Amino acid sequence: MEVLVNWFTNTLGQHISREMVIFIISMIPILELRGGLLAASLLNISMVKAIPICILGNIIPIPFILLFIKQIFKWLKKTKIFRGLIIKMENRAMGKSDQIKRYEFLGLLLFVGIPLPGTGAWTGSLIASLLEVDIKKSSIAIFCGLIMATVIMSIVSYGVLGNLIH
Repeated sequence: MEVLVNWFTNTLGQHISREMVIFIISMIPILELRGGLLAASLLNISMVKAIPICILGNIIPIPFILLFIKQIFKWLKKTKIFRGLIIKMENRAMGKSDQIKRYEFLGLLLFVGIPLPGTGAWTGSLIASLLEVDIKKSSIAIFCGLIMATVIMSIVSYGVLGNLIH
């Protein structure tokens, strides 16, 4: 992830503000909030300033995913170009869906909140949509998970834990 964050930071940073860089990184699948906070720490943006920007950037795509992804996937699967990719994405997301199926709200919250590779708000929203989890329940779980991920990634990216220990 660091390689992607560095690439986006260096490439975008030449053309737009540092704040806009972390906002865009936070919107990108795979990188999301954790990439945005990592980029913010590399760009020397204060944690207090970076957190709301990264949360907003990461949360903007979520309602669209929850509301429209099934219809978009259905439409894209009708095309030769995207059929294989969409099926692969669905299978990959559903392969990570066990804890969400079993625990629904708590599973979704933990899936989004614990920043591991392949987890996050994008994948959590996709799984919630594919499993037809209630949109209100999934939205709250994803938002709470995003807050949890923010705390964890702020500690990791800004070394807050290191500052507390020393």
